[in-house]
Amino acid sequence: MKPVPHATSLRRAPVQRRSAERLARILDACAELLDEVGYDGLSTRAVAVRAGVPIGSVYRFFGNKRQMADALAQRNLELFTEHVIERLERAAAGDWRAAMDAVLDEYLMMKRTAPGFSLVDFGNQIPVGARQDEPNSRVADRLSELLAAYIGRTPDEDLRRAFLVAVESADTLVQLAFRVDPAGDEAIIRETRELLRAYLGRLLD
Repeated sequence: MKPVPHATSLRRAPVQRRSAERLARILDACAELLDEVGYDGLSTRAVAVRAGVPIGSVYRFFGNKRQMADALAQRNLELFTEHVIERLERAAAGDWRAAMDAVLDEYLMMKRTAPGFSLVDFGNQIPVGARQDEPNSRVADRLSELLAAYIGRTPDEDLRRAFLVAVESADTLVQLAFRVDPAGDEAIIRETRELLRAYLGRLLD
């Protein structure tokens, strides 16, 4: 069962372990149903049934399905961050190319395997097809904080701007890769990797 971080969309944060486990089941059920029926077909009642909890338990945490999707997106970001940190701990400090590979590889892994991720990822595709700036800015901020010390840089505005441009560019190209091939077109992914290295190399080399 996946952990649940504090989510701003929660009506009430879980305090006891039992409550946290129930919230995790609700989000797991939400993710599974997103893959099966899409966002339009998602309902709080269906999530309650899949999670094996009373409908009141769902409403204890969420006022509607959008808030559930937002919380799932936040959990995705936390899991993504944890996975990147684990990868960086095994890599040579200061190698920003290895760091960028870790970031892109972990995103692709979640894109291919995490339930519901293709619809909500970090929060930028609900309603389906919507492209909003906030989630990518949140990812860029997280990467700036996470990678600055690893690559020996000060997390200043120049670094954050570079990561924001990189995240926005990679996001668009990865979406293209998965439109061309449901498994992610490897040629487009290779081009994405090269583009990121060329762009970030101007600042980080």
